[in-house]
Amino acid sequence: MVNAFSCLFKKKVTETIPLPDEEIERIGREIKREIDARFGRSLVIRELDAGSDNAAEIELNNLSNAFYDVERFGITFAASPRHADVLIVTGAVTHNMEIAVKKTYDAMPSPKFVVAVGDDACDGGIYKETYAVLCGADKILPVDLKIPGNPPTPKQILTGLLALMRAAGKKP
Repeated sequence: MVNAFSCLFKKKVTETIPLPDEEIERIGREIKREIDARFGRSLVIRELDAGSDNAAEIELNNLSNAFYDVERFGITFAASPRHADVLIVTGAVTHNMEIAVKKTYDAMPSPKFVVAVGDDACDGGIYKETYAVLCGADKILPVDLKIPGNPPTPKQILTGLLALMRAAGKKP
């Protein structure tokens, strides 16, 4: 049986919580400033798995956890492409997903941006030139930004989104 006093004095799990990453905070503040200047509201992202191994999706999910919490920087995720400003494509585009990817892109309102996240979405990755894969997202969509990595870290994804917002500000 567990002694009640030993529970009081042993090391607690919450004592090892990591401190916030200052670089992520800096990138987040810059993203918020750029989003406010471009949109005047939140940046809404629709994530589309075109045939991935879920590595990039896990890192995208991490953006919404308590450590990164990208909603405080004005970034939200939407279930519908009709509400999205940015389409994030993960995974090499398979033949079976080609029509779904095109329909998702067509359903988005303008202006719309496409970001390929992960090596597979950028150029097909290890699945390049295999029988079931078309290749990267740029073969069927106008990709505005590629974020390579297998998978890219949340910090790399945030840095890429900052670069996208800066590039969007330079477009006429």
